[in-house]
Amino acid sequence: MNDILPEVSGTWRYLESVVRDIVQSYGYSEIRLPLLEYTELFQRSIGEVTDIVEKEMYTFLDRNGESLTLRPEATASVVRAGMTNGLLHNQRQKLWTAGPMFRYEKPQKGRYRQFHQFDVEALGYEGPDVDAELIIMSARLWRKLGISRIELQINSLGVPESRRRYREALVEYFNGVKSQLDDDSIRRLGQNPLRILDSKNPEMQAVVEAAPVMLDYLDEGSQQHFAGLKALLDAAEVEYSINPRLVRGLDYYSRTVFEWVTDALGSQGAVCSGGRYDGLVEKLGGRPTPAIGWAMGIERFVALFDACGGEAPAQHADVYVATVGEGTQERAFALVEELRDSVAGIRVEMNLGGGSFKSQMKRADKSNAQYALILGEQELSDGRIGIKPLRSTEEQESVALHELAATLGDKLN
Repeated sequence: MNDILPEVSGTWRYLESVVRDIVQSYGYSEIRLPLLEYTELFQRSIGEVTDIVEKEMYTFLDRNGESLTLRPEATASVVRAGMTNGLLHNQRQKLWTAGPMFRYEKPQKGRYRQFHQFDVEALGYEGPDVDAELIIMSARLWRKLGISRIELQINSLGVPESRRRYREALVEYFNGVKSQLDDDSIRRLGQNPLRILDSKNPEMQAVVEAAPVMLDYLDEGSQQHFAGLKALLDAAEVEYSINPRLVRGLDYYSRTVFEWVTDALGSQGAVCSGGRYDGLVEKLGGRPTPAIGWAMGIERFVALFDACGGEAPAQHADVYVATVGEGTQERAFALVEELRDSVAGIRVEMNLGGGSFKSQMKRADKSNAQYALILGEQELSDGRIGIKPLRSTEEQESVALHELAATLGDKLN
């Protein structure tokens, strides 16, 4: 688990605000969820034989002997919240949430045991149009931020019956080449053979490439759904490739699955992943409810933004206030509050802790502010204040205190 220090938190805050504004412009509303859930929620939703449940969850007993788990992902919590708060009965919901998740994984660059996700979910929507909207929304995000080194891959996993037939075909195929499987794939063969398709072992790639393809086993309804999705993406001019090996590591996915992948982050290629999970609500005890969503790791999102040359807007002060002489600091404190009331969005940093005029100007320069405001005893007596440019060749000037807000408003805008 790592700290997010001030020099990078500004980028985090900027990117989070961009994502939030875009998803809300599509009609999605925020839901805030607890970090802790009953362990059973994730066992039932994710699947007890997945790596997440078997190896990666932070699980403990509370004082009442209840088994609790720090959330490893958000979708199950969104569904649980929808069910327990009556949001899904004869309703449709478009929701987003963001925050920390927890998995006991081997730490590496861009992957930590406490990580952060932005999660978007649409519940109660059945057709491929909402699938397309979620993908098009994420494509808009990349365009907004100038991120070009990213590619969309899509696939369909069909409905449970077609997936069952495909699973049987995979088991038969992989049993026939069992001597070529690594230990991890042999273990998955008896538990979740679709996960073998996601193997990162280079020695396994030829075996995986020769495996049966899910698209050949799709039922007619899933074929039509997938065709509808592709038609809508084509109409929106969102480029994609079909990756028949694309699967999801969680048991609750069906039909549409997709990933945005990049070559800018080394082996950690997936940045934003999602898919349809039409059976999850019913699996957790609710009524059958179609649903789809995507999740994006914010650590990887920030790394991709940096790798593509992105730069967040500056977070430094606009003006730095230096005071010298008796009574000047008291007047300056009142003055900066007047500025904050009068100039929308202005960022003002006061010199604190005293110091000579020279040392205050050094601090002003180090603050990266555009202007220093200088209030000495003579300026205070005259009802004026000095404005010294710190980042341009403008001349220093003196203005009346009652004109300061208007003058700074013009300069900063």
